[in-house]
Amino acid sequence: MAVIVALGAFLMTLAGGWAAQRVTDRRHLVLGLAGGLMLGVVGLDLLPEALHAAGDEVFGVPLALLLFVAGFLVAHVVERLLAVRQAAHGAEDGARVPQVGLTAAAAMVGHSLADGVALGAAFQVGGGMGVAVALAVITHDFADGFNTYTLTSLYGNDRRKALMMLFADAVAPVVGAASTLLFTLPEEPLGAYLGFFGGVLLYLASAEILPEAHHKHPALSTLMCTVGGVAGIWLVVGIAD
Repeated sequence: MAVIVALGAFLMTLAGGWAAQRVTDRRHLVLGLAGGLMLGVVGLDLLPEALHAAGDEVFGVPLALLLFVAGFLVAHVVERLLAVRQAAHGAEDGARVPQVGLTAAAAMVGHSLADGVALGAAFQVGGGMGVAVALAVITHDFADGFNTYTLTSLYGNDRRKALMMLFADAVAPVVGAASTLLFTLPEEPLGAYLGFFGGVLLYLASAEILPEAHHKHPALSTLMCTVGGVAGIWLVVGIAD
């Protein structure tokens, strides 16, 4: 049952990527929406799950929050190092680094893989829990597909690479759900990963996606797309609970 439901997540992810491709003439609105979706996923979905699962504290601070900050810093350091390396090879100052987009998209794939594992584990607990998690996974995988395609293309990667990462993100929940037929991932490592990944996503949303959205088109419509993205994730989380 978990694998069958994950096929729905596969289709929803592809639908999100398709939507991101179709609105290229409104790129600022796409980026504004993507930033809002990412902010909502981090603050309303990933962090609460990470805090619940990771549990332990390290020197008075929950492990999930430490890893959240670590993820933010790692994303910042990696981007700066890649930018310095690219500048040393003659690239223009301020040029975007394609590897950052691919790395961010790979992180989205890892998140979708974790979604599939969570889906399979929920069905192991019981049918009711499985249905609740399935609703959350399928509905927010549209945002995952949307963000994966947007992140990959934003950093200058060609359409073929963006589609490749989108397909990998779509397959990941199916692979994750199928893996639970063989083993069960412990809750604490999963929570730690979600905390770290949340920090990476927050950095990308706040330092890259949203500034780019408002750089050439500081319009109220862009701002409303961002707010709408956050509200949409809140609605998804509320329905799932």
